[in-house]
Amino acid sequence: MDVKNVFCLTAVSLALVLADGCSRVPADARTASVPVLTAKAVATNMPVLIDPPPVGHVMPVSSVTIRPQIGGAIATVNFQEGQEVKKGDLLFTIDPRPSQAALAHDKAQLENVQIQFEREQKLFDQKLVSQDEFDTSRSARDVLAATVSSDELNLQYCEIRSPIDGRTGGLQFHEGNVVKSPDDVLLTINQIHPIYAAFAVPERYLPEIQKQMRDRTLPVTASFENLEGEPPTGELSFVDNSVDAMTGTILLKATFPNADGKLWPGQFVQLALQLNELTNAVVVPAQAVQAGQNGQFVFVVKADHTVETRAVKTSVTFKGATAIASGLSAGETVVTDGQLRLAPGTVVSVNSQSATNAP
Repeated sequence: MDVKNVFCLTAVSLALVLADGCSRVPADARTASVPVLTAKAVATNMPVLIDPPPVGHVMPVSSVTIRPQIGGAIATVNFQEGQEVKKGDLLFTIDPRPSQAALAHDKAQLENVQIQFEREQKLFDQKLVSQDEFDTSRSARDVLAATVSSDELNLQYCEIRSPIDGRTGGLQFHEGNVVKSPDDVLLTINQIHPIYAAFAVPERYLPEIQKQMRDRTLPVTASFENLEGEPPTGELSFVDNSVDAMTGTILLKATFPNADGKLWPGQFVQLALQLNELTNAVVVPAQAVQAGQNGQFVFVVKADHTVETRAVKTSVTFKGATAIASGLSAGETVVTDGQLRLAPGTVVSVNSQSATNAP
């Protein structure tokens, strides 16, 4: 056998050996799986909210500016700045002595005029005085009676009481200060239980808001930076009577009980207004939904651990979960992380399974 034939035989034998060696490599080694995170689609109720969530500002239901109705020196201050007060609580006392003296003086004069009037009335009945003289005496008596009533009212004004339940603000005048009526502002009281949050939404939401409010109250939740515990919950209580032509929005107000005082006048908050609720919606984590040239899709993990792309239509997103309107069923498994390395038919290995953040 010549050298050329020996070389060809050797080459063929080597090729067969290599082919046999490759056939013995495990299938898992030849087809590497892609590690991913997955979650199961679940059926649950899903709130339908205004999107994006509007930003509003908190305002008191009622704000009252306290001014004196009579001038004088402040005798006592009967509260602490920032204190909660009830309607009727005594706030200030204006020195009552000038009013007391005026009342005593005018009462004495009224008694004297009353005696004179009674005398004039007897003389008038006996036709010993004219009608004009009698009318003058009666008028003097009535004027002094009115003056006494005014003095009594001024004496009541020496005590300044809270007209509402609320929280007091900063004190503008202290004991000994002389105040003028009605120019000086002594105090502002804000009612914060309950409290308002005012916000605006695009006018396209107005028909749905009006429709839903006919049958039920619409819940509203408020959140803000560094919020501890559950977010305050209230309800939509006011819809303005016109749309702002400049911004194309309509003003709304939500009322919160605010029993724990988490909301404060002037504070900015993010508000979630729930218009409706989807019943038994198919929900997946929001990160499972991908955007492609033909629309939105998800990677679905099949029983053989391969994936397929599934076109879906989404509905609403809330707290990191997205409702799927069509294209997916509850119980199916979707990929939530690792999609960039996937293609239809790719074998995957699940490192761990994430939970669907169902609301």
